[in-house]
Amino acid sequence: MSGNDLGDLLRAHRARIRPEDAGVPSYGPRRVEGLRREEVAVLAGMSSDYYARLEQGRERNPSAQVLDAVSGVLRLDDDTRDHLYRLAGTVPDDARRREVVETVTPELRQLLDGYPNTPAFVLNPALDLLAANALAGALFSPFERADNLARMTFLDPAARTFHARWERAARTTAAGLRHAVGLDPHHPGLTSLVRELIEGSGDFAELWRTHTVRGKTSNAKEFVHPDVGALSLVYQAFDVRGARGQQLVIYHAEPGSRSAQALALLGTSDATRRRAEA
Repeated sequence: MSGNDLGDLLRAHRARIRPEDAGVPSYGPRRVEGLRREEVAVLAGMSSDYYARLEQGRERNPSAQVLDAVSGVLRLDDDTRDHLYRLAGTVPDDARRREVVETVTPELRQLLDGYPNTPAFVLNPALDLLAANALAGALFSPFERADNLARMTFLDPAARTFHARWERAARTTAAGLRHAVGLDPHHPGLTSLVRELIEGSGDFAELWRTHTVRGKTSNAKEFVHPDVGALSLVYQAFDVRGARGQQLVIYHAEPGSRSAQALALLGTSDATRRRAEA
């Protein structure tokens, strides 16, 4: 660590850009690899002195617009660009943020199916269920439509009996949506969902006004399923690398517990039903 990691990153990536690839004329041998500082500054639309101070660590608070411009010139990939912003202590400009990925890869679907004994599913920021394994489908079977966790919690009557502690589940769900809106305020699905919930649920509207914020990481869940009774589960949520906005959520029960036995029974009965239908 040099103490000027931001400048080191810029210099390293500047050296990787060939002048001809950046549309910069080159006459004769060059004393430095890649682009010169002055050339990066011109291409990024800033003064040479300002860019020099940025590399030298004398400019500590570059704006998101400056970092956007430099990232484009240096052709930084998404991970490197995010790292650049973190080093500068700022956040990406919303207008240039990567799009949320709304489709689940076949590999991730295979991973979900590799958990036959525990519910597993993938969510987007609006809490849409993008994919789920068979046991997650069986767990959510009391709902008319298992398509969105927030809509299921506030607009489906089944939620009041499915959640053993509905008020707690409602607070957590509303706080999770508030957190998602803060991370991606321009997500179209979030905007329309929040409007739908405010209009359709007085409980949600009241919770939304509290501005409580909470991200989905891990917590306990208590359900009452009509087929197997009470379930005490714990969930873990993981960000899906390469699919911005997606989270893999896995519910599991304490091994040997009554809830584990109930999950096994639920899986068996669901598999029997699906075989009969087939």
